[in-house]
Amino acid sequence: MGRYTGPVCKLCRREGEKLFLKGQKCYTEKCPVERRGYPPGQHGPAQARRRKQSDYALQLREKQKVKRMYGLQEEQFRNLFQRSVGQAGVTGENLLVGLEKRLDNVVFRLGLAASRAQARQLVRHRHVQVNGRAVDIPSYQVRAGDDIAVKAKSKELDVVESSLGSRTRPDVPEWLVLEEKTRVGRVLREPTRDDIPMAVQEQLIVELYSK
Repeated sequence: MGRYTGPVCKLCRREGEKLFLKGQKCYTEKCPVERRGYPPGQHGPAQARRRKQSDYALQLREKQKVKRMYGLQEEQFRNLFQRSVGQAGVTGENLLVGLEKRLDNVVFRLGLAASRAQARQLVRHRHVQVNGRAVDIPSYQVRAGDDIAVKAKSKELDVVESSLGSRTRPDVPEWLVLEEKTRVGRVLREPTRDDIPMAVQEQLIVELYSK
């Protein structure tokens, strides 16, 4: 199944909360999830009236929410989860850290793109370099000490300029640093769960995949 290309606000409505899939625009636009607080489709209002969901439904919705936030397909998400299982530490936290360390997410967190989808496009079009070398793989896992830069010929791209100049641009997280003039960021350290500002119950995802 290919990547979803429909209205992203439908995905927010399906999960019942803002996923900020439009990035900085979500801070200024009134999201449909605020006007119609029920899932899309003709049965949406009926679903919203249901008082209780099964454990499986709660686990599935949490997984879908995180997967959609980061713009991954099911196979990509499951593969990352399997790698998280084999790592030392808490599986759920390993999963979220692995998602944060994706190159497209780092470009977004640095403020070089207004959304993860836009960051993914910058990476795929080879506008981004890691340690001086062009990388066009959005899932590339960055490491502490890596330099993330916009190519010299791409530094004045409108998408980069508008993102950096936006008043709604979120602060760069503590595990990253950005030199705006040169469009160069650096990974200071590995992110931790405390560095991930998302209301996510990752244990529900672990329980879902552990069935």
